[in-house]
Amino acid sequence: MTRAQVVTLQIAVALTAITGMVFGWMKYAMKSDDPFAVVNHPLQPWMLSAHVVVAPLAVFAFGWIFGNHILPAFANGSRKRPTGVSAMWMLAPMVVSGYLMQVSTADALRHAMAIAHWISSGAFVIAYVAHITRARGSSRSGA
Repeated sequence: MTRAQVVTLQIAVALTAITGMVFGWMKYAMKSDDPFAVVNHPLQPWMLSAHVVVAPLAVFAFGWIFGNHILPAFANGSRKRPTGVSAMWMLAPMVVSGYLMQVSTADALRHAMAIAHWISSGAFVIAYVAHITRARGSSRSGA
């Protein structure tokens, strides 16, 4: 991967993960004192908007590295980094559920997509952080 690809990917994933986690915390962990409030925190709609705006940058970044990083490693049968394979398998459900959540009008479908998005995003972030941590450990040890 080129330096530009690494920087773009790291920034995009970090911004997407942070805005998603902060939005989730505001929506599900906070409670407003106002019984008529439609949001639990005044910045909740802004955080959702930020997440929806930066997430396509992450999708772009993964598309950019697919041809020279993801596909070659997967096609060569490289099993040295199962964290990367795990993160790769979470990409499609994470992206599809995120987009379907935005466009679905049925409450049941939107709720199902929200659960799918939480699970796939959580699994992705764990696998991605492990992948990055392991890569840094390997480069420092000379492996």
